[in-house]
Amino acid sequence: MRILPGFIAFGIRPAPGGSCRIGADPRVHDGGMTDLPALAEILQTARVVALPMHTRFRGVDVREALLFEGREGWAEFSPFVEYGDAEAATWLEAAIADAWHPRPAALRDRIPVNATVPAVPAEQVPSVLARFDGCRTAKVKVAEAGQALADDVARVRAVRAEMGPEGRIRVDANAGWNVDEAERAIHALAPFDLEYVEQPCTSIAELAELRERTGYLDIPIAADESVRKATDPLAVARAGAADLLVIKAQPLGGIRRALDIVAEAGLPAVVSSALDTAVGLSLGAALAAALPTLDYDCGLGTASLFADDVADARPRDGAVSAARVTPDPAALERLQASAERRDWWVDRLTRCHAVLAQR
Repeated sequence: MRILPGFIAFGIRPAPGGSCRIGADPRVHDGGMTDLPALAEILQTARVVALPMHTRFRGVDVREALLFEGREGWAEFSPFVEYGDAEAATWLEAAIADAWHPRPAALRDRIPVNATVPAVPAEQVPSVLARFDGCRTAKVKVAEAGQALADDVARVRAVRAEMGPEGRIRVDANAGWNVDEAERAIHALAPFDLEYVEQPCTSIAELAELRERTGYLDIPIAADESVRKATDPLAVARAGAADLLVIKAQPLGGIRRALDIVAEAGLPAVVSSALDTAVGLSLGAALAAALPTLDYDCGLGTASLFADDVADARPRDGAVSAARVTPDPAALERLQASAERRDWWVDRLTRCHAVLAQR
């Protein structure tokens, strides 16, 4: 066990040893984590990596993550860089729970997954889909800033042409439309036989109104941001504003917390990634493996969006393994982030650790 190189040189020193109690945070207890490892213990194995992407996705060309090892194995802390410490601390909670506590029992060992198509020009769709071996479902990004509905229609049309009539297509707007825009877009995309539309609008009220307006089209509405970024992740289900939930293990605080949300919501769930490395995808796969039922292909094939990764988690024959992933030491060296970015991530980890200690 060793401290990440460069931390002392950059003036960041691990906290003293020992454990501190997190306190009466129900999310922590639901997740099975009752003790917070000392910061020094986490830093002993911490590695910051930067993964290059084939295509720009979610505004990034390189995905950064901090990985560390606990007694159960490796875990990932990778909240998006724009997230504040309070939100990012929940991602750390998930990582710590995964590194130090056993995962729930798996009900399946292979997880069927979808291909993910970024907001690329229609002519690039075949090359994107070719990276997702055997996937018969595709999630297509729409409502991209700077693009028009015509771009979305062309992209989805290209996916349908590539996948044929039996392929399943879902679209993800990342809350990029208002209700009128979403209604118009769903009408324009309906001829391509959509499986569902993910987070078309921002608010729960908007989702409920849109669901009422477009109900006759029989295209389900899925909630993502309305679950993972909400103070009350069950509010969207109580409001009848969605037909299914998209759940992500890191943003929700861990596997057990996510399982509780699904059970209380009473809606079908699709487990998706947060653009994780192979280590984080393993956490998502373990969540999918533990769900009582798995009615939809999961968004856990995103390793195919990376040009390099800490381990090979790309889908094979349309599925990924639910087994825990151990990063390849050579890949950790090859993909290590710059000293400046290591410094940034350790500072963030330190702040988020302090947030958990105070909860």
